[in-house]
Amino acid sequence: MTGKGVIIWPSGAKYEGEFSGNYLHGYGTFTTSSGSVYRGGWRLNAQHGIGRKEYSNSDNYEGLWKEGVQEGSGRYSWNNGNTYIGNWKNGKIDGRGVMKWANGDIFDGSWSNGLRHGSGVFRFADGGVYIGTWSRGLKDGKGTFYPSGSKHPSLKKWCSSLNTGDNGSISNSKEHGAKKSRVKRSLSEKVSVSGSSRSSRHITHRTASLDANWNQYDPAQESTHRDSSRALSLTSDEGQSEAPEKITWVYEREYMQGVLIMERTRKYSELSHKKKWQNTFTAQQVKKSSCVDIFGGRQSYYLKLNLQLGIRYTVGKITPVPAREVRSSDFGDRARIRMYFPKEGSQFTPPHRSIDFYWKDYCPMVFRNLREMFKLDAAEYMMSICGDCGLRDITSPGKSGSIFFLSQDDRFVIKTLKKSELKVLLQMLPKYYHHVGNYENTLITKFFGLHRITLRGGKKVRFVVMGNMFCTGLHIHRRYDLKGSSQGRFTNKDKINGNTTLKDLDLTYEFNMDKKLRESLLKQISLDCRFLESQQIIDYSLLLGLHFRAPENLKSLAELSESMQQQENSTPGDDALKQGEQFILPKGLLLVAHEPSSVNTAPGPHIRGNTLRAYSIGDKEVDLLLPGTARLRVQLGVNMPAQANRKLLEDKVEATEVELFEVYDVVLYMGIIDILQEYNLRKKFEHTYKSMHFDPTTISVVEPKLYAERFINFLEQKVFPETP
Repeated sequence: MTGKGVIIWPSGAKYEGEFSGNYLHGYGTFTTSSGSVYRGGWRLNAQHGIGRKEYSNSDNYEGLWKEGVQEGSGRYSWNNGNTYIGNWKNGKIDGRGVMKWANGDIFDGSWSNGLRHGSGVFRFADGGVYIGTWSRGLKDGKGTFYPSGSKHPSLKKWCSSLNTGDNGSISNSKEHGAKKSRVKRSLSEKVSVSGSSRSSRHITHRTASLDANWNQYDPAQESTHRDSSRALSLTSDEGQSEAPEKITWVYEREYMQGVLIMERTRKYSELSHKKKWQNTFTAQQVKKSSCVDIFGGRQSYYLKLNLQLGIRYTVGKITPVPAREVRSSDFGDRARIRMYFPKEGSQFTPPHRSIDFYWKDYCPMVFRNLREMFKLDAAEYMMSICGDCGLRDITSPGKSGSIFFLSQDDRFVIKTLKKSELKVLLQMLPKYYHHVGNYENTLITKFFGLHRITLRGGKKVRFVVMGNMFCTGLHIHRRYDLKGSSQGRFTNKDKINGNTTLKDLDLTYEFNMDKKLRESLLKQISLDCRFLESQQIIDYSLLLGLHFRAPENLKSLAELSESMQQQENSTPGDDALKQGEQFILPKGLLLVAHEPSSVNTAPGPHIRGNTLRAYSIGDKEVDLLLPGTARLRVQLGVNMPAQANRKLLEDKVEATEVELFEVYDVVLYMGIIDILQEYNLRKKFEHTYKSMHFDPTTISVVEPKLYAERFINFLEQKVFPETP
């Protein structure tokens, strides 16, 4: 069958449209026996391209399809009045999009696997607005709630791709026009494919109804949080006659897996909305540095494209070489691969849209062996960094001015280096290779590649590829950069948001863990610090990520709100709040005997080494069991269970800030980072200068032996103290 035609099946299904090589291929209309109608593009018996489907239950979808499921941008309207406009992946809502419910509530933000996941804005029908983060459909992390009638920042400029109008309607005229033009282009394309015909039952199966998760939103759950704010609204002691409209109260909140654990009441004027929103929701503006000014206005695009081109070439060239032991000649600046990438392409390189550049890959055989040592497949490495999805910009947590990129699957971090840092890494690479080979549980940063880009003018950009220590399916609620020093090691409260990396003096918890796990952790930290000391390295830190589990003793949101009201001496909530839905909360962490067949042993490149043993279950190899998630393998720095106990601080917490719990079950992720700062002459001068103004034991810059001792003692006594 080739050309145009009609097929009618005995079941009553009917197709009218184009064929190619016995396949439904081209443009056509398919009507199922149940009454669903699809009009649009086809490819090998499956919906593919632009199409519109009217389901038998009156649901409608118009947008992009791929191999029979929704993939790309599209609009879905449910028969109950709910509407979604945005991105889809593998038949589920995934990416950026706007959902409008029949009751008038609107969510504009990130989605994953059919659930709200990431940053977003939730606008209630009564005018209230919540700006924050979600994880797997639940509020998770920090956010800000603006009650109905209060002043809140304009949301128009933040809804760039899918806008919500002032009246709450979803505008999609631009997208509809883009879809229309794509339909015209798709209709003009004809592709001939040979093969045999497939049954209509396969086609009907591929057009099955949507997953229930897409429409599982419960307005009562969101309204419970909204109503609690009304009950908690603070009123002036002098009464409301003193122009209350001039004072707008907003609520800075923090959630853990849908449970409200902290709320801070502030005036609208005290918030820095522009900076907070830029750090959380909009495209990250990377800091300008001398090493990337050469790329002009499109610096990020050119740099990422050059990285992908170079890494694809290098890994493809070195992978076919037979594996062998690393030799002394494989180290140093002269052990390298060089290649020129002209824009128009060459005999060895493809044409590209960037600018001409020279590529240098340092110590390729060493890093190839390191990737194999870290159990990283070369094909996975290339697909993660050089795949179609590209790289993402992330904000630098430090003051170095380095540019950071993150692979789309979150497995790798790419960081630009200074020339001095490159030199240090090349010098220490032989010892580093030996150290990570001897200690497979090392917490030191995993390096996977060291490269340099040079333009025709001679300007250079150097960068290193590292493993992302926070590559996990669990949401990281807190991030800490701990050095063991105290001078200046705090973060301005006004600059803290959900993505901020906090410092030593911001740490308000100490972590108690299994005796055997703690012993293994501190032993490896000591070994790693002694190695860095031998290389005259200072200024490194422990990057610590916390995933909190919702407290087990909380029974309902109503009880939570009542408890918070008592602490704030506020009036009790209304009847609607007391009748809030009961929450089914996850239980605490549980250590269980290790079963390799039931554990995902490699969710990220940072995982390597033996399974740890736990004292609490008889010195056996253990895994971590988290209700609601998979069973996780416990290793040094990865999936480590602990209890976070709040420290008693000398400073009193503000009256408007309330944290409801003192002890949390947490999962810890950690590693030693920033290991490329040598204690050189410049650092010695810095130490001398700062010692004249501050206590020498509190400043960060000290000689390597003292730095290592202070770092280890701080972690042993303040962060991971011994359990009585």
